[in-house]
Amino acid sequence: MTKSRNERPEALAAFADASRHDGKKPDDRGVKADKHTAPIPTDPDKKQDAATKVLNEGATGKDTGADEAVDDLPDRIVESRD
Repeated sequence: MTKSRNERPEALAAFADASRHDGKKPDDRGVKADKHTAPIPTDPDKKQDAATKVLNEGATGKDTGADEAVDDLPDRIVESRD
C-alpha cells in the first residue's frame, strides 16, 4: 500500500485522539493524516473474517472465535498513540 500525502485521517484513530482531549478534536489536527491518524494497512480478508465471527457470535450466542479473530487485527487505538 502506498502512502499518499493527501491521505485522510483514519476515523477510529481520530476519534481516539479526540477522546483523549475531552471529546474535542485537537486544534493541531487537520483533515490530512499524520503519524497518529494514518490508516494502518490490514488484510481485508482478516477484517472480514473477524466481522463475520463477531456478528455470528452475537446472533447465535455461540463462541465462534471472535475474540481471537479481533485480537489478530491491529489495535487502532493503541497504534494512534505515541
